[in-house]
Amino acid sequence: LIMTYFPDLRRLPDFITIETESECASFSGGYDIPLHDVLVHMEQTTDCMKVYLSAQSTPVQRIRMRWNAVLPAETRFCADAWERGYGDFEWRGFVPERVMPWYFYAYTQNIFAGFGVRVRPDAMCFFCCDPAGITLTHDVLCGGTGVILNGRQLICAEIVCAEYCGISPFYAACSFTELLCSDGVFPKAPVYGANNWYYAYGKSSQEEILSDAAYLARLTDGLKNRPYLVIDDGWQKLRSEHSDQYIGWPWRSGNERFPDMAALASKIAAFDILPGIWFRPLQNRDTAIPPKCRLSFDPDCLDPSVPETLAWIAQDVKTLIGWGYRLIKHDFSTFDLLRFWGSAMQSSITNRPDSAFFDRSKTTAIIIKDLYRTIYESAENKAIILGCNCVGHLGAGYMQMNRTGDDVSGLNWERTRRMGVNTLAFRMPQHNRFYFVDADCCGITHSVDWEKNQQWLSLLANSGTPLFVSVKPGTLVPQQEELLKSALARASILQDAAVPLDWLDTTCPANWLIGGQHVAYNWFDQTGIQNLLI
Repeated sequence: LIMTYFPDLRRLPDFITIETESECASFSGGYDIPLHDVLVHMEQTTDCMKVYLSAQSTPVQRIRMRWNAVLPAETRFCADAWERGYGDFEWRGFVPERVMPWYFYAYTQNIFAGFGVRVRPDAMCFFCCDPAGITLTHDVLCGGTGVILNGRQLICAEIVCAEYCGISPFYAACSFTELLCSDGVFPKAPVYGANNWYYAYGKSSQEEILSDAAYLARLTDGLKNRPYLVIDDGWQKLRSEHSDQYIGWPWRSGNERFPDMAALASKIAAFDILPGIWFRPLQNRDTAIPPKCRLSFDPDCLDPSVPETLAWIAQDVKTLIGWGYRLIKHDFSTFDLLRFWGSAMQSSITNRPDSAFFDRSKTTAIIIKDLYRTIYESAENKAIILGCNCVGHLGAGYMQMNRTGDDVSGLNWERTRRMGVNTLAFRMPQHNRFYFVDADCCGITHSVDWEKNQQWLSLLANSGTPLFVSVKPGTLVPQQEELLKSALARASILQDAAVPLDWLDTTCPANWLIGGQHVAYNWFDQTGIQNLLI
């Protein structure tokens, strides 16, 4: 792990800046940096630099660390994201204001370097690079206001870096990602199956779900590793009254189209299918929930910094488990907490600069981790946890699977191409290191060209990552159905991860190494991209 070409971020930074709600001061030198009752302490170990923060009553907002070093002009960089990718993962040259959350890769002259913070830090961390050095910001805000630690100490981050020579950038990225997470949790077998979202879009029923179950059972007949059928948004109590909204309400009963969720799980299981279910843990209008459990800026959503909120969510999860569901997909928590999609967060983290969570002694990162841990532990290893719209770097170790890209589509191929292929390629180094990477479904409908969709289906099925399909029974002709059946069979067995061979040069890799063979895909229609506004 000796750095010979790029700067070593495990050494003391050249400057440290402490930002509080009342002042901003910069310092140089030393392992202990005090500012009134605030103390930043650094500890070097053999493999990382640990950064601690303690304070009494001063509200602290950010800690910035700067390492001055001349970086090669031709260096290209690849960044991670706050939560999902939005078709925007890419290798680029210097963009000094580019926010690179959690970790990034650098590559030049066949030298690859990775820089990052280990998973589950107590701060929201991001890097910026310019030709004169690297800056790491530890955002320790509580929502939009400074954290008040009351004498507590945080571990803002454990900084790691590594350099690689003589191996491909992709395999170097995989090796570096292993340094970021040593305690990921994973499903015991490959995960595959069906999810009704991309043909139903929330308008479904118990009868349609059972039809899906029968269809999936026929497609996977004889496969030893059994598939999952995930009931997505649309089953919850008040969803039928708001059928055009992605909305969550009480999570302990279905609506008139889903009258008995426990019985439905049992009927799905009778097809030798594993039942799965979606829910939105933070949006809940149940009148039994105490007012103090709700966010001050949105009473429809819960504040997970409140212990009673976490207890309520824990019981929601246990209810779903008790009904018989063996995959729990939790969604929307980043947006519900921060009011930003990941693509818009940049360095602001939240668009509520005047708001704090109930417990101001906790950073946003700690509050998010508490939520994920509560959901994971409440499942008691009886169900796989699949995160969606989640901060993956804070969820590694608390979810077996993570939806790493924005939604694909059952209506428009361009959205699937942009979102799905991009996140599968660039988040692949996280697969089987942080969690299983879920690049989202293959939405098979009459609205999407089968020729293009079949390629996406093939890549997912042979990628070594989970495959979920959204296909309404009766959509496919027999020949297409046989291809779908083969794809599901392939996804049901353990296989090596696919490698994007041209990820250095495009946001949408077309050349892949699959099972030792070079496979080329054609993602684009001969008439060109149809919709640039997706």
